[in-house]
Amino acid sequence: MAVREFAREFIVEADGGSRGNPGPAGYGSVVIDAATGETLREVAEYIGVATNNVAEYKGLVAGLKAAHELDPDASIRVRMDSKLVVEQMSGRWKIKHPDMKPLAAEAARVFPPAQVTYEWIPRAQNKHADRLANEAMDAGKRGEQWSAADSTAELDAQDARTARTGQLAPEASGPPGDAAAGAAKARAALAERRTPEAVPEAIPGTVPGAGADVRAAGNVAAAQAAAPPVGWAVPADLGAPATFVLLRHGETALTPQKRFSGSGGTDPSLSEVGREQAERAAAAFAARGTIQAIVSSPLKRCQETAQAVAARLGLDVRVEDGLRETDFGAWEGLTFGEVRARQPDELNAWLASPDAAPPGGESFAEVARRVSATRERLVTEYAGRTVLLVTHVTPIKTLVRLALGAPPESLFRMELSAASVSAVAYYGDGNASLRLLNDTSHLR
Repeated sequence: MAVREFAREFIVEADGGSRGNPGPAGYGSVVIDAATGETLREVAEYIGVATNNVAEYKGLVAGLKAAHELDPDASIRVRMDSKLVVEQMSGRWKIKHPDMKPLAAEAARVFPPAQVTYEWIPRAQNKHADRLANEAMDAGKRGEQWSAADSTAELDAQDARTARTGQLAPEASGPPGDAAAGAAKARAALAERRTPEAVPEAIPGTVPGAGADVRAAGNVAAAQAAAPPVGWAVPADLGAPATFVLLRHGETALTPQKRFSGSGGTDPSLSEVGREQAERAAAAFAARGTIQAIVSSPLKRCQETAQAVAARLGLDVRVEDGLRETDFGAWEGLTFGEVRARQPDELNAWLASPDAAPPGGESFAEVARRVSATRERLVTEYAGRTVLLVTHVTPIKTLVRLALGAPPESLFRMELSAASVSAVAYYGDGNASLRLLNDTSHLR
């Protein structure tokens, strides 16, 4: 049986955005000749009020239709920075949201499946489609529709096109944002200029948002792996780690007052500030597309935060009791100063020993056992995947402490802001690596 040869190959890059989710939304798509890099068609549209994911799907459909008009026999390589759309259209993730099912079905009908492949790319390499989507939303804000004659997206995307034509190292395989993928990319970049001076002692771990959570620190590990110091053994490839992206819930009314708020208190909901923090975190995760599953503490403030992210990503939220906050017993709702005034001896004992508990509450040793057991279950279940854990101060600090092998008193020496992001990678040999701690750049 003869194998069909496609006459041409097109690259379709698509994106969509929503300013509010749901809010004023638009999409942009560009069709590129894979052989020459020439832009063949640009399409963009303001679509009114919609979610980010719906806008992304509409951008995909528009881009495929534009490519089909140019040549229905071409092979199509779709490139998007939406992990959700890429995984769903590739058939690896289920499509559960009712608004996206018909759009995905429409996209699948444009070309025969054998002619289309899907590839995730970082947002920085999707600038052309992203700019088209923003131009469409800007036009909608003015009460107009996007016009190709007024577009500057082609010029603005020049840097991304340079990366696309092979000037940069090839993309590493594996889940986007995963530490192993970041390491592979860094090794490729360093391969031709490996000298002792080329390996930095440290690379700052400040990462612009949640999805890029492990990439910067992954590059640190990669640089060290590329030229290990004398006497270091190069470990065998352990595969992609289970990466836990740790999101502390947004603020409640008790948070700015610095009151003890654990699992034995009033179970407060997010405040208005906390809801805004949750939405900002959700937008950052959606933009980077690294999260493959969401697991939350059963307490309201975490579930509300998790649901904000889930709504952006089209994922379900799994509730895990082991991620709940410490039960602070009689201290629930009190400030540190109030506890100091009322029960100084009990407070001193609690500060001195992880085995001491607030009256009627849990000790940090008990919490550590609970969190460790939860961690082991989740690491086994989510091996090789990137999972968002939405939880509290003590569970996050405990996971970090255990990853570092730090003593219990280190819990009192970490800052962990509301809606902050941390990340820990767990490898097949049982070792763990802290990738990020207390990142709040998405809130600024």
